Amino acid sequence: MTHTRPPSLRIPRRLAAAGLLALAACVCLGAAAAEVEFDLQAHVRSMAQAHHQQLSAAAGQPAPQATRIEVEVGALDSRVRLAPCARMEPYLPPGMQAWGRTRIGVRCLEGPTRWNVFLPVTVRVFGPVVVAVSPLPAGTELQPSLLTTREADWAAERSPVVTNPAELDGRMLARALHADQPLRESHLRPIQWFASGDTVRVIARGKGFAVSSQGRALTPGLAGRTARVRTDNGRIVTGVARAEGVLEVNL
Repeated sequence: MTHTRPPSLRIPRRLAAAGLLALAACVCLGAAAAEVEFDLQAHVRSMAQAHHQQLSAAAGQPAPQATRIEVEVGALDSRVRLAPCARMEPYLPPGMQAWGRTRIGVRCLEGPTRWNVFLPVTVRVFGPVVVAVSPLPAGTELQPSLLTTREADWAAERSPVVTNPAELDGRMLARALHADQPLRESHLRPIQWFASGDTVRVIARGKGFAVSSQGRALTPGLAGRTARVRTDNGRIVTGVARAEGVLEVNL
């Protein structure tokens, strides 16, 4: 059975500084603004870059670079009054991502009062994305002639964007697309690399080494998703379906 390779749905390993817009505006917080200012936009851009690098490393495949990152920081509640602070630290709260509409925390590290506040933030990551030339119904078998590319905000939705139309040949739409609508992973029916009961090659990867063995699939192996395999020695392992008949396990 022949499968096409999954499309490039990956976030870049690095975001070129030359491609980003320099944002000079500084964010000031209530009474503390009289003494301290800091470039919160730059800090959030760094957080976004680190987040994308982690996603890229997990995917194991690079992608086209974003052309620019824009950060819009909302205002602090006007009713909040903060004591002066000599040193403030922005941070990403647990469960938050530097992606789309989110929140960032700011805490005072040096001052008469150690305060902590949260600000609304919108992160926009612009880059090339595949779009439909015309409306496409669910179930459409994709081919390059039906698609084109344009710049769009990758962070407008959680689902990763598709960046290369040539790698979509033969893939099927799981749901309809409007004309000029960015194509995302959630729009596609997943590729099945192996079925339950198939013989699967298990590649266990550690730092600086990889070990290969064989086993039998206990669950279907959908591209980029977790699956379980019973190895020849009877051990059950969980990993990610990476290619036809291949399960990758990170040690």
